[in-house]
Amino acid sequence: MARIGLLGTGIMGAGMARSIIRAGHDLTVWNRSQEKAAPLADDGATVVGDPAEAVRGAEIVVTMLYDADSVADVVGTVAGEFSDGAVWLQTSTVGLDGVDRLGRLAREHGIAMLDAPVLGTKEPAEKGALTVLVGGDESLRERVEPVLDAIGAGTVWVGPELGDGHRLKLVANSWVLSLVTATGQAIGLAQRFGVDPQLFLDAISGGPLDAGYAQLKGKAMLAREFPASFGADGALKDAGLIAAAMESVGMDASVMQAIHDRFVSTVDAGHAREDMASVIDGFDGR
Repeated sequence: MARIGLLGTGIMGAGMARSIIRAGHDLTVWNRSQEKAAPLADDGATVVGDPAEAVRGAEIVVTMLYDADSVADVVGTVAGEFSDGAVWLQTSTVGLDGVDRLGRLAREHGIAMLDAPVLGTKEPAEKGALTVLVGGDESLRERVEPVLDAIGAGTVWVGPELGDGHRLKLVANSWVLSLVTATGQAIGLAQRFGVDPQLFLDAISGGPLDAGYAQLKGKAMLAREFPASFGADGALKDAGLIAAAMESVGMDASVMQAIHDRFVSTVDAGHAREDMASVIDGFDGR
């Protein structure tokens, strides 16, 4: 049994917390909005009101916060509380510049850090079925395996440098956001043509153009039911991170920028905290 501190219990963090508890570990959790963390006490977590209490004495500290600023702000205030030998498993999606910034913070405080964003949304987080993409010193592997085994169905050690995990994460998210946005575009176009949009999903079903994610998000679009599995605000953030990363390597980011703009419209339409399937409303010309 490992002693683990988890900072951030939103959609993803709460699911990860429950998976860690099921694996039998001693888990202490903190969230800025304490009401989001409180239900985890019933699952067996120790819920604290100060992030320093979650970090103090932990062998592994996991961060699952919104962006690089929030991670830096929180960890920057508690870095001095990390135990000797503790490993910081940084799972938030923060972009390449964000990883560099957090890596500097870790080095300044002598903290061993791994860049470990995850693939998956709410349900895989709840089931311990995420895929963890790790960049960093693989000699730390044995020390973080208690968390990796608890939250993930698989771990990919991408490379030895901080940022290697994020590079693969941004690649994967570029595909996910493109697929969901294209599905919204196709269904929206069918609706405006007066064609039953279900016929689009039926037409691609089972063939080489099909994708389970298109069917899943397409059904949500048709039902206009958007309970958040991955929020539109997070999709907007990630699209911006991907576009910036593409530009940093000399790649034309105009397609990803267009996706970013659709999520701007989606958030402006009031869907920030709803699922990214709500991007169908990002084509309304607002």
